[in-house]
Amino acid sequence: MVCRSCTKELEEGSAFCRFCGAAVDERKTLSLKRFPDDGKIAGVCAGVAHYLNTDVTLVRLGWVVLSIVPGVLIGGLLAYIVAWLFVPEAATGEHPHYSGKRLVRSTTNRTVGGVCGGIAEYLAVDSTIVRVLWVVLSIYPGALIGGALAYLIAWAIIPTTQPVLTAVSSPA
Repeated sequence: MVCRSCTKELEEGSAFCRFCGAAVDERKTLSLKRFPDDGKIAGVCAGVAHYLNTDVTLVRLGWVVLSIVPGVLIGGLLAYIVAWLFVPEAATGEHPHYSGKRLVRSTTNRTVGGVCGGIAEYLAVDSTIVRVLWVVLSIYPGALIGGALAYLIAWAIIPTTQPVLTAVSSPA
């Protein structure tokens, strides 16, 4: 692939020229679509994650947080229903692709459900810091029930890691 501005050779898949900074015209334009086969309910969050090229778990958690905090669930629920009605469905067989880092519950660093351990692994920090921060934020505003509810919601939304299966050789 060659830059149209400076005519220098570019790496395959580049969005911009590393020499002159010009945009490469071969970029695909994305449109917002729902992916019902890859979603929990109607595929709205899966479509938003595909559009933003991010992990769908982060979009789901963000949607829940924005639903509970300002709209007391009604605003987020209403926005989801509107998106469900107006965002077109992806073609059959089309699936979102994201190859970046994924947020998953930890199966090795867990105290209750692995939520804090998974967040700590995703952020590459010590899990004790995440646990203490979660407890402090739950107790500080006087929202212990909200903190517990948030943990249960995160437990339901964040998937677990897939166990790594190793081949076991049988004795001959």
